[in-house]
Amino acid sequence: MDSKNSSKVKKIGVVGVGSFGTAIANMLAEKSAVIVYARKSEVVDEINSLHQTQGRNLNPAIRATNNPQEICAQCEILFFMVPSSGFQEVTRNFAPYLHPYHLIIHGTKGLCLDLPAGQDLKTVQKIKRSQILTMSEVIQRETVAVRVGCLAGPNLSKELIKGQPAATVIASKYNEVILEGQRLLRSDRFQVYGNSDIIGVELSGVLKNIIAIASGALAGLGLGENAKGLLISRGMVEMVHLSTALGGGVQSVIGLAGIGDLVATCNSVDSRNFTVGYRLAKGEKLDQILADMEEVAEGINTVKIIKAFLETTDLRAPITENLHRVLFEDFEIEEALQFLMKFPFSVDVDFV
Repeated sequence: MDSKNSSKVKKIGVVGVGSFGTAIANMLAEKSAVIVYARKSEVVDEINSLHQTQGRNLNPAIRATNNPQEICAQCEILFFMVPSSGFQEVTRNFAPYLHPYHLIIHGTKGLCLDLPAGQDLKTVQKIKRSQILTMSEVIQRETVAVRVGCLAGPNLSKELIKGQPAATVIASKYNEVILEGQRLLRSDRFQVYGNSDIIGVELSGVLKNIIAIASGALAGLGLGENAKGLLISRGMVEMVHLSTALGGGVQSVIGLAGIGDLVATCNSVDSRNFTVGYRLAKGEKLDQILADMEEVAEGINTVKIIKAFLETTDLRAPITENLHRVLFEDFEIEEALQFLMKFPFSVDVDFV
């Protein structure tokens, strides 16, 4: 680390205080002085005076600010815990105050797009890989930060907040990032693994959200554990092919950030993506579901992005394609399921 402030106690910064950001801030506060960033001044006041936000308690030692310059000046290590929809904007707001000595680990399971002016996800039909940005690619494009990492795995926020046992993967091209993340987060209740394939880990966390929506739909239809086992196993195969096409490795998908997170999310009523699928299967419309969700279900945008990416490849991803039809083309869930049951898969595993 940079030695200019070595005589002072180093603070760790957490950018974003949604459910996951709150959980990570509390875990970091067990070992370190923590300062969190929230955009709204009323949220900052609530944290500093009441030590809570949106009904979630924060460690009383945690302090909040809405000043990017302040948090960047006080913290050399920052955890970015911002929804993908606002990630690029927040990164740009922080960019003037970030230096090459800053170390950034993000925990966002989503994708951003680099599209020509005037185009957005509603209007574009085809998207190339070069137009799709993982969060680490956003950080590297928008800032001078070099040492960038990603935190991913079966990390349902409600369980982390309760202190239930869990594990995560910190992925980075830089071993120092992995070691720092392990030092800061590892505890008796939280195991932290390392992985050098940051793109593969990011993509695993993104792609599993698609399968989680489908799993929620199966549960909503009451179709049982055999069907769920089929979906999860075929979903993992689809994740492998998509991740490989997008530049990730197979090993990351069959590790904690892939299959580990997939199993947890496909079985949890606490997963926002699972909940979307469940409510769709019960007859609710997507707009209605999104209107009363407190936080973003990242899988919805991911389905759109991957469907547009598929249009530029010769790859087939039947779960993603049929989920797109259900979410955006008024296709009945039961018909999508019938399509999947009849899809001519002939080989069980074809990627090893």
